[in-house]
Amino acid sequence: MNCLFDLDLNKFFYMQVPTVAEMFASGQSPEVLFWVGCAGSFDQRAQKITKAFVTILDKAGINYAILGKEEMCTGDPVRRAGNEFMFQMMAYQNIQMLNNYGIKKIVTACPHCFNTLKNEYPELGGNYEVMHHTSFIQGLIDEGKIIMKEGGEFKGKKITYHDSCYLGRSNNIYEAPRKVLEALDAELVEMKRCKSNGLCCGAGGAQMFKEEEKGITRVNIERSHEAIGTGASVIAAACPFCNTMITDGVKLAEKEDSVKVMDVAELIAASLD
Repeated sequence: MNCLFDLDLNKFFYMQVPTVAEMFASGQSPEVLFWVGCAGSFDQRAQKITKAFVTILDKAGINYAILGKEEMCTGDPVRRAGNEFMFQMMAYQNIQMLNNYGIKKIVTACPHCFNTLKNEYPELGGNYEVMHHTSFIQGLIDEGKIIMKEGGEFKGKKITYHDSCYLGRSNNIYEAPRKVLEALDAELVEMKRCKSNGLCCGAGGAQMFKEEEKGITRVNIERSHEAIGTGASVIAAACPFCNTMITDGVKLAEKEDSVKVMDVAELIAASLD
């Protein structure tokens, strides 16, 4: 079992999560592989998103597992940064492992991982059914596998949703996260730039890992101002990179006490019956 943990008020909360290797050793295989991703594994803030999604998977009774220490980066950042050789090395290693385990279905909370696994691995021999966690959660809600509390903490609150570039414009997934948010019985307010006209958070194309070019305003600050301008008390994201960039923008605007930045999975996990 792999342990996921979250540091909150100096207490560790452990979650037991099965690994594919453990299941394989006992002659079993998961119906769904949860691809955690680099941010969800190592970033302290993104670990909370991972924990929330695992809570949802457990509540819905999904037969899932993670790769644990066998999972490595999909190679998205190095390909965007221009290192095609490194990308292919990483991709081939992942594909060989996934194929050896006979993995058929993958779900991930990271649009970067989602886009790479879904659209770029097939040409290298990695053919899988790949879903983003918002689409997966929508399916669970539609099938009645998870139910929201009556009068949850987000009922009636204004929530605005930020479209991730790799989820939206790259893969045309706009409705799934919004339908999930509707299940919270909250008031969804859109930013002026949304859906196919949405503004990037500033982290895509490996920009998350480099110094920004000179300009008048940082992209994440511009986007955060748009989100704050809706009057929403919650900014919902569906990408760990977007979460980081918008959180930084909200802090710079000194609005962190009145505006929360949360992943869609965190909102749902906090509202489960």
